[in-house]
Amino acid sequence: MHVALAALAFAWLRGRGLWLLAGEAGLVASMLLGVHLLRALFGPLQLVRDGVQFIAERDFSSRLREVGQPEVDALVGVYNRMIDSLREERLRAREQHHFLEEVVRASPAGILTFDFDGRLSTVNPGAERLLMRPGSDLLGLRLEDLPVPFVAQVADLAAGESAVLPLQGSRRVRWLKTRFLDHGFPRMLIVVEELTEELRRSERAAYEKVIRTLSHEVGNSIGAAASLLESSLHYREQIRPADRDDFAAALSVANTRLRHLDAFVREYADVVRLPPPHRTPRDLGRLVQGVARLFRPECEERGIALTVDAGQVREPVSLDEHQIEQVLVNVLRNAVEAVARDGTVTVATGTSAGRPFLVVENSGPGIPADVQAALFTPFFSTKANGRGIGLTLAQEILAQHGFGFSLESPAGGPTRFAIRF
Repeated sequence: MHVALAALAFAWLRGRGLWLLAGEAGLVASMLLGVHLLRALFGPLQLVRDGVQFIAERDFSSRLREVGQPEVDALVGVYNRMIDSLREERLRAREQHHFLEEVVRASPAGILTFDFDGRLSTVNPGAERLLMRPGSDLLGLRLEDLPVPFVAQVADLAAGESAVLPLQGSRRVRWLKTRFLDHGFPRMLIVVEELTEELRRSERAAYEKVIRTLSHEVGNSIGAAASLLESSLHYREQIRPADRDDFAAALSVANTRLRHLDAFVREYADVVRLPPPHRTPRDLGRLVQGVARLFRPECEERGIALTVDAGQVREPVSLDEHQIEQVLVNVLRNAVEAVARDGTVTVATGTSAGRPFLVVENSGPGIPADVQAALFTPFFSTKANGRGIGLTLAQEILAQHGFGFSLESPAGGPTRFAIRF
C-alpha cells in the first residue's frame, strides 16, 4: 500500500517539489508507524513461541527479558514466574526421587517393584540379600515365577494384604503386597521383611515361661508323689500275703511312670536351660566322623548307605563341641528316619566364600510344603510319638552360636540340611 501511494504521489506531485517531499515524508512516517505497530502486534507472539519452545525442550533455566511494553512485560512476568515454579518443582522432584532411591537402597527390608506388565523391574540390595540371589537373575520375572518357596501364596495375596511364610529352613519373612500409581496406572510393589529373629525371641519367651511353670509344678508334684510311694512300700508287710505282690507291683509301676514323666518334662526344660556355648577350636571333619560312627550299625541294618565326605576344611572351627554334636545327632536321626530303608544319607563338609559349611542330605521322599511351613515351629513334630524337641533344640543351639542354617526339600527329594559356620 505504501508503494502504491508513493507512486501516485510521484505521479501527481512531481511538479511540486515541496509537496512531493512532504508527501514522501508522510509516507515514510506512516511506514515507520506501521512497522512499530506490527512489532507491537507480533512481539508477544514471538515471546509466546520462544516460551513454548523452551517448555517443549524442558529448558526451565531460561527466562525472558522485559521489553518495555506494559502488556508484553506483564506476559513476560507471568511466564518467568511459571518457569521458576516449574524449575523448583523439578528440582524438588529430583531431590525426592534421589532420597527415595537412597532409602530403598539402604533399607534392610527387601523391595520389589513390577512394571505395567507384571514383570519385576527393580530389586533393592535388601531383597537380593533376603532372597540370596542377584537382582540380575530376577529382573523380568513374573511374581509367580520367582525362585522362592511358597511364592504361590504370595501371588494370591490381595493388594494391602500380608503373610508370614518360611524362607529356607527356620527363616520366616513377612510378604506385603501393595500397589502404587505411576503416570496414573497401578503397579505392584512387594515388601519382604525378615522376622526370623523377632519371632524366635517371641516364641522362646512364650514357651520358656510355660515350660518353667510346668517344670516347677510337675517337678514338685512328682517329688512329693515319689516320696509317698517310697514310704508306702514300708507298709508292704502289713498287707495280706495274697495282696503284697500286687501292692508292690502297683507302687513300682506308678513310681516308674512318675520317673518317665519327670524325664519327659526335663527334656523340654533342657531347651530352656540351654547354657551359652563354650567355644573351642575343633576339627570339623573329626567331629562329623565321630557322630556318623554312631549311626553306621543302624544304617547297615536298614540298608542305608551312609557316606561321609569330611574334607576341604583345613582350619579349626570355633564351636561348642558337645552342643554341635547334639545338633548333628538330631539331624542325622531325622535323615535316617526320612529314608527308612534302602537309601542314602550323605554328610559333607567344605568351604564356600571363605566360610566352612556342613550339609546332611538324604534320599527320602521330601517334605510336603505344608509340613515345611511349620517345621521350625517350637515343638512341632510329624512323628506319631515325636515331641518336636530335636529341631527346636538344634535351632536354639545354632542361633546361640550365630551359625546360619537352612533346610531345602523339593518335592521328591533329596532333603538337605545345611549349616554355615
